[in-house]
Amino acid sequence: MLSRTAENIYWFGRYLQRAENTARLVNVQAYLSLDLPRRVPLSWGSLVDILGAGELFAGRYDSPGEAEVAHFIIADERFTGSLRSTLDAARENLRATRETLPSDIWEKLNELHAMVTARGQSVAYRRVRTDLLREVIEGCLTIMGMLVNNMSRGTGFQFLRLGMALEQADMTTRIVDARSGGMVPDGETDELAPIRATQWMSVLKSLHAYQMYRRQQRTRVTGPRALAFLLHDPTFPRSVAFSLWSMQQTLPRLPEHPELRQALDAAVQLVAGADVRALLADDDDSALGRMLDDIQLALGRVHERVDACFFQRQTQQQALENAEATDA
Repeated sequence: MLSRTAENIYWFGRYLQRAENTARLVNVQAYLSLDLPRRVPLSWGSLVDILGAGELFAGRYDSPGEAEVAHFIIADERFTGSLRSTLDAARENLRATRETLPSDIWEKLNELHAMVTARGQSVAYRRVRTDLLREVIEGCLTIMGMLVNNMSRGTGFQFLRLGMALEQADMTTRIVDARSGGMVPDGETDELAPIRATQWMSVLKSLHAYQMYRRQQRTRVTGPRALAFLLHDPTFPRSVAFSLWSMQQTLPRLPEHPELRQALDAAVQLVAGADVRALLADDDDSALGRMLDDIQLALGRVHERVDACFFQRQTQQQALENAEATDA
């Protein structure tokens, strides 16, 4: 497989996973605004923080209100992390690999892209936004199901799986990082316990993890249990540990690169060593944030190794071969 084809498939997997998580995140935020008491402030700006676009947003919008944030994250063409831009990028990567991936996926992705393009400017209205995001989520999950069930487990599938798993791990840590920042501390009075539980339920629902959490824990939602589930659970597909395990299972099916394996092992050890109870009980409110930042940096190093091992090196080799052919 050509390196550019592998890279397109890898990024298609990442963009598809990112679009589904982004749509779910915005939808859950609206539900949380209805669940929390009026005296508990809800910052829509936290969604911008999750995507690391605070400075960009501040330069284009007057205030981080619901309508402004929703438009920025869903329909703003100038923001590369918006839902529309993400689907644009996924579509371009799929266009370059149409002969490698099942043909029905192209039609389904075009439907999603056209829907977001046509209805994206109306997302200030909550009813329109809720229906749009629900259809995006269902569409992304449908495409993922088509890929899993209709694609041969060759090299292309392994790059797709690698990209999707890495993106899911990154989105999980971003969501937990941004949403946990405004939590009512676990050490507060029992009067605030329901609010605290609602906030952690929102974290779980943002990752479609609430039902699986309840089935496994069989108890009320608490910060340490929810955080441990999202970081360490070995069976839930959106947990960081499961995503890293999925990447570990993928690497043996690709050409061996020890430096990539080392970067991935370092990320696995960092996640496994996170003591969630100590992090949440720490008097320093930034302890959890620093740990999640470290995990995100480790995931970034894994991506850098993937890029260097499979994409850049081969691209450079092709350039040399083309130069030699030209000289000849």
